[in-house]
Amino acid sequence: MKRAENKVVIVTGGALGIGRETCILLAKENAKVAVTDILDQEGEKLVEEINQSGGVAKFWHLDVSNEKEVEKVYAEVVNEFGKLDSTVNNAGIAGVDKPTHELTEEEWDAVMDINVKGVFFCTKHAIPYMQKAGGGSIVNLSSIYGIIGAGDIPHYHASKGAVRLMSKNDALIYAKDKIRVNSVHPGFIWTPLVEEFGKDVPNFRENLDSLHPIGHVGEPIDIAYGILYLVSEESKFVTGSELVIDGGYTCK
Repeated sequence: MKRAENKVVIVTGGALGIGRETCILLAKENAKVAVTDILDQEGEKLVEEINQSGGVAKFWHLDVSNEKEVEKVYAEVVNEFGKLDSTVNNAGIAGVDKPTHELTEEEWDAVMDINVKGVFFCTKHAIPYMQKAGGGSIVNLSSIYGIIGAGDIPHYHASKGAVRLMSKNDALIYAKDKIRVNSVHPGFIWTPLVEEFGKDVPNFRENLDSLHPIGHVGEPIDIAYGILYLVSEESKFVTGSELVIDGGYTCK
């Protein structure tokens, strides 16, 4: 049996990077995957690729900061696939790199709306379907910077710290419903978001590699396998945990 056999999974921010690799891997493991993103062209292309490879996937446009849109999409996914077993709350942005005293309210809110409110909305609207199904798994993408600081991007750190504690608290609230809630904490992963962040920084990739005791940054598939574990029944006794996948970064 495949590791995600008979699972219906929604992945937010599914078109690129970690989300993309997660969708591909889950589909390979026989999950029915709802790929959601604001990047319609990339999302549709990914779904076509998955379906042509023998997987089952469908794309929905989704802005996770818009609650009405979240509610609508989650209902449509359940209508399409019959149930909901897991939501992978992966959509996120880094925001501008400014010290706290220079950040505007708009810049702060832009990150919080997606990274925190988006996780809240997706969890809120997933829970009733999981309760009806008799259980489920919520996987929230936090970061190593939800655990430690780096002296930069204050609103990003705040948002990922919030996701970490939201995951633990929801794990307690919904344990009685057999709904598990866990957070994943990647180190630096070579994604389009990270590549864009360092495009004008000399020796950016080499410097990132040197931060990780294992000698290099991670790849999206490294995180996708951790997410697969938390979606699968292999992790049936795991809730409220922090799965750190960081090449040793936080050991220092």
